[in-house]
Amino acid sequence: MSVFTGKEKLKLGFGLMRLPRNDDDSIDIPQVCEMVDLFIKAGGTYFDTAFAYQGSEEAVRKALVERYPRDSYTLATKLFIQTGSSITAEEAKQETLTSLERSGAGYFDYYLVHAIQRGNYQKYEEYGIWDYVRELKEKGIVKHYGFSFHADPELLEELLNKHPDAEFVQLQINYADWEHPGVQSRRNWEICKAHGKPVVIMEPVKGGILADPVDSVKAVFDKENNGMSYASWALRYAAGLDNLLAVLSGMSSVEQMKDNLSFMTDFKPLNEHEMEVIKAAQDALNADQSIPCTACHYCTKGCPMSIPIPEIFHIQNHKKGSPEFRTKREYTIVTQGKGKASDCIACGQCEAACPQQLPIIELLNECRSLE
Repeated sequence: MSVFTGKEKLKLGFGLMRLPRNDDDSIDIPQVCEMVDLFIKAGGTYFDTAFAYQGSEEAVRKALVERYPRDSYTLATKLFIQTGSSITAEEAKQETLTSLERSGAGYFDYYLVHAIQRGNYQKYEEYGIWDYVRELKEKGIVKHYGFSFHADPELLEELLNKHPDAEFVQLQINYADWEHPGVQSRRNWEICKAHGKPVVIMEPVKGGILADPVDSVKAVFDKENNGMSYASWALRYAAGLDNLLAVLSGMSSVEQMKDNLSFMTDFKPLNEHEMEVIKAAQDALNADQSIPCTACHYCTKGCPMSIPIPEIFHIQNHKKGSPEFRTKREYTIVTQGKGKASDCIACGQCEAACPQQLPIIELLNECRSLE
């Protein structure tokens, strides 16, 4: 059975990881409803959430499941064992039932073994998670199963050989990471294609970094003066690849949804000149020394010192040209009641959990200058 359900009309998928939030950090459901309406009206069908995305599955129930016929869209969610977690096999499998309860979806069109890395892939094997998701499929709770991946090509090849019935793979692909030695997007994509596995692209704008890139990259695109958003360049680059099931965009506002739909509804891949512009942007990005953190927060969940690592890195990246007093003030705000960069005990938990393979301990040491 093909992993393509026949419902897919847009290459764009609605990633529900970074939904808009109110001042009290609750998800802004009315705005999410408006975003869902716009997406479906434009022909969008693929929605992506996860057990680990705080409040997302409940938001899916309210904004999508309770408002649209179940056969009018496809829904993906994920089972997650974080690197270094003490979760038991029973607790891991319970995530499925919790996801069903939260979302009210009845079943999942796509179910993923989530965020596989060198530090956690053996747990999925040890706990029998692969057999478990196959059982879910046999019971009709899951229509298609695959996995999301944040590791090296050698491990990807090993997993696809060991679990050839996995129907699709979710990969981090964007123009910044295409040849990045710590991500190896191109090689991983090529391996999936060789194995005949459709790819779902995640992080096409690298957690928002490419939607608001550094000034040197902005200058490359601004030179074109075509009125297109920075995010559009990144999404069109990713969506131009073949062998794709969906390209996820973690949209956080109605405005972002409208922008994405403006160029993805009638999608046109980048032409030869535009690919040359992307190459210039890649060169400018490679020359920049910013920390390529996507703010996924996997690193913070097990930090014994409660250090807000992504927020500290964000300040470090944006301190260039900012008055020192403003940088110090921002640093004080994000670390209030939490750990500081200097509190790091170099336990390594964060580095084992980081999908970007960042040398977090070393980077936090550099960020002590913010204090």
